Amino acid sequence: MSSRTRPSHPAVRLHVDLDGDLRPHRSAKIEAHLRVEVAADRAPNDLPAVELAVIIAVDVAEANRAAVRHALPAALRALPDGISFAVLGGGPEPVRFHPRDAGTWAVADRDQRRRAAFAVGSLPLHRDGPRPAGYAPWAAEARALLTDRPLSVPHLVLITDGSSAAGETRLDEELDACAGKFTCDVFAVGADWPPDPLLAIAERLHGTAQFVDEGLGRAVTDAVARLRRAGPARLEIEVTLRPSVRQVSLTEKTPRPHRLVGLPAADRPHRWTFPTHQWEQGRRDYLLTLVAGADDDPLETDLQFAMVSVDGAHVPVVARWHLPRPSAPPGPTGGGSVRSLDATARMRGALREGLTALQAHRPDTARECLAQAARLAARFGTDWVLDEIRTVADVEDAAEGRIRLRTVAAGTLGPMILRAGSHPGAPVADGAGAPPGPHCGACRNPAGGEARYCIACGKKLL
Repeated sequence: MSSRTRPSHPAVRLHVDLDGDLRPHRSAKIEAHLRVEVAADRAPNDLPAVELAVIIAVDVAEANRAAVRHALPAALRALPDGISFAVLGGGPEPVRFHPRDAGTWAVADRDQRRRAAFAVGSLPLHRDGPRPAGYAPWAAEARALLTDRPLSVPHLVLITDGSSAAGETRLDEELDACAGKFTCDVFAVGADWPPDPLLAIAERLHGTAQFVDEGLGRAVTDAVARLRRAGPARLEIEVTLRPSVRQVSLTEKTPRPHRLVGLPAADRPHRWTFPTHQWEQGRRDYLLTLVAGADDDPLETDLQFAMVSVDGAHVPVVARWHLPRPSAPPGPTGGGSVRSLDATARMRGALREGLTALQAHRPDTARECLAQAARLAARFGTDWVLDEIRTVADVEDAAEGRIRLRTVAAGTLGPMILRAGSHPGAPVADGAGAPPGPHCGACRNPAGGEARYCIACGKKLL
């Protein structure tokens, strides 16, 4: 009988989109689709709970206590044995509520869960008077607490009704300080929270932001379970650059879109590290963008512009500078894959922009953006985007972008904007080749809709 073991590293596959035509100049952009997969034959056991430290921060006004009154004790009673946890409440500033002693953490067992669930019935919440100036104090307090508990998976669960959103002045600065230190999931309750800062928190701290109308306790429990299902708690994507490459960026496209922050290596001036978090079994898609100059590089010669490394797996990014003449018909270079990444990002952006415009009472902008999102969703078969659009508009023809806005309650738009910015996306299609639309059956060159003969090889189009 063979035993299943955790793989030493995920499988990595890379597609480079050059469209067969990389021209030599000082600021050429090279785009690559990086697909990272965690193999399915991983060890079946969850991560031990003793490796997790979780803070539950309750940023809720006293008037909304009912939203957490039963959910919070239920979530605490469901914590797994051995997990380190703490609970923060809010007066004028975030305060440690459980455990009470400074510098200590609770370790979940039957007695600790029972005591914590009982104690949070009197959790201090915002009342009339001074309140924390934005979300930065909550992130700062979590950072200070987690520094004293250096476990492999530090995580913040932020439950908020937006009552401390006003007066935000230093969220970006604090998120920069927290990035890489811990991850965060945000659960919005009530109806008066602004979505943009919550999306910023989730994006920078590699988590999710979601509206929870009911089932808050279950949502918190599921978040902790997802942390335990993670394969590697943290994976670093290393990109080593050719000296002629002057800029590099890496953006996760699926399952959750956000741009990663690169850290330069002190001893290797051309190596950048991009930390990632909260891995689960499955696949992630990234867009790697390089900006390079030809300088003294030879033309029509394969050149390695970068090496991408993930936990022992290595894949080169290879391309060539072409002579300044009409290029040969493009081959299957992976362009379709990168175009899919870009189109998916445009679809999400159009949906979010349209919903935000609708919230701001700009119907013309909302109509235009939602129509664009509908066209892209129809093209890629993204049903959840069409379902969101149908909540605020009648979709007469998704493929043509014909929609008719309806009057909607203002309270429904905030949760939709959160989903548009944080909803897990389906993996990008594997198809790597000629761009979508009419093309020559012989050489795969794109063709106009009215063309009869291919302009590249001269063969008759079917």
